[in-house]
Amino acid sequence: MPKEISISIRNLYKVFGAAPQDAMKHVLDGMSKSELMESHGHVLGLRDINVDMHAGDITVIMGLSGSGKSTLIRHVNRLIEPTAGEIWVDGENVLEFGEDRLRQMRRMQMSMVFQHFALLPHRTVLQNTGMAQAVRGEGRAGYEKAAHEWLERVGLKGQGHQYPHQLSGGMKQRVGISRALTSNAPIMLMDEAFSALDPLIRTDMQDLLLELQQELRKTIVFISHDLDEALKLADHLVILKDGIVIQQGEPQEILLNPNDPYIVDFISDINRARVLRARSIMTPAEKAGHVIVSGEVDAEDTLETIISRSNGDTGHSYTVMGDGKPIGVLDMKTLVRALVPSGAANDGMRKRAT
Repeated sequence: MPKEISISIRNLYKVFGAAPQDAMKHVLDGMSKSELMESHGHVLGLRDINVDMHAGDITVIMGLSGSGKSTLIRHVNRLIEPTAGEIWVDGENVLEFGEDRLRQMRRMQMSMVFQHFALLPHRTVLQNTGMAQAVRGEGRAGYEKAAHEWLERVGLKGQGHQYPHQLSGGMKQRVGISRALTSNAPIMLMDEAFSALDPLIRTDMQDLLLELQQELRKTIVFISHDLDEALKLADHLVILKDGIVIQQGEPQEILLNPNDPYIVDFISDINRARVLRARSIMTPAEKAGHVIVSGEVDAEDTLETIISRSNGDTGHSYTVMGDGKPIGVLDMKTLVRALVPSGAANDGMRKRAT
């Protein structure tokens, strides 16, 4: 059964400048971002964005600085007003909301985790964690139990009395996540939430998010400029360049079938063995026929895991298991071929060489 769409963005444009509607006429006529800036002094932030974000999934929006990813996420809760387009959240057009309804959505339906924590320095960790409830009018007694529970879940048990200046960067970000979870909002917006952290702490935070998501199934919109992070977290990946969606889809599919030289550049340095999974390259059970196998692997096992198990022997084949039943067969020769960039990638590299 298809997943329910929680957030739907349709034909979204954003032009920054003194007369954005006038500039839009040139954008719709095909004027590029650089031409619009040079000729009319306006910045094209987003051009014709169309993205569906499913309930319970992590949608990662990634791109380099200036690609429009932070601009896009700030449209979801209307921190930025679009120049044109539609934004639907749980079946309602957010652009039709008045101030009261918009405030209610931000308080009840969405929470936001920021790159630089956004903790109030004069409030304790516990008070920061219960911020959403405090804004709703609840006293400390109303949010204290839930706040303590979530602080414990993110590894900050006993830290509620501390102040932000007494915490490390990783601890501050854990407070930010516990604040979002304590709010009990079904949608979490995370704007480069882990980018300011050291690599090891960042990895820990990614693992924590995935662990919590297995239980909570929030609708998460996650902004990142790091492809490794995006491939690790995303159920649905959206790659932006100059305010345009270059490619979107299931991360494994994008890695195996990049459709643009720009995407090829992104994936060129990726360790494919650590990212690709058995389910992405297996032969489905109904097409596999009779094969002598050396054992079973899980559909979510990475190719690196399978290579280690086989000791690099390309003569092995494995039954791929999903939800406790056989769903396909993985031949080690197929696995080795998958480690080589696709024909589309090679075509892209040849184009750049010429």
